[in-house]
Amino acid sequence: MNLISIVPLQAAGGQAAGGGASFWIMIILLFAVMWLFMIRPQRKQQKALEKFRSELKKGDKVITSGGIYGTVAEIQEKSVLIKVDGETKLRVDKNSIVRDYSDAQ
Repeated sequence: MNLISIVPLQAAGGQAAGGGASFWIMIILLFAVMWLFMIRPQRKQQKALEKFRSELKKGDKVITSGGIYGTVAEIQEKSVLIKVDGETKLRVDKNSIVRDYSDAQ
């Protein structure tokens, strides 16, 4: 077998063997699979996180993106005051709240 018999030759019309339609079908299938397995689950997770943040209330036990565990003491439009230890309170951005840990204990 030589290299010429392995590489597909161009047809007389100038198109590669297999045609251009199969190329576009493969590209469309590739994007469909990417959407199904990557983009869709990420959007679903993002919506759940936004819902969690909008439903925060005083007394909820939360974890920040920095790993700080605390209890919600006060909620404002863009920030949350969390009680971390004793009377120590921290004001954090609402977007840094990532999880509820009340059912993990």
